[in-house]
Amino acid sequence: MENRTARLTLLIDPSKKRIFEEICASQDLTPSQVVRRLIRQYILEHAQGRELPEWLRNRSSAERDSR
Repeated sequence: MENRTARLTLLIDPSKKRIFEEICASQDLTPSQVVRRLIRQYILEHAQGRELPEWLRNRSSAERDSR
């Protein structure tokens, strides 16, 4: 299971942040939910043979199936 204790801080243009937050809200998602999903997708696409935890692989399969 994921351990949600790490914090990621990033700088983003204020207008992009505002638009991002508006889109997230319109989809009833928090910005954190969307960023976590993007990070998981990026890891899976660029893992290049790295050993990934089963929960990460299984979760991505469930997300693909729900689309």
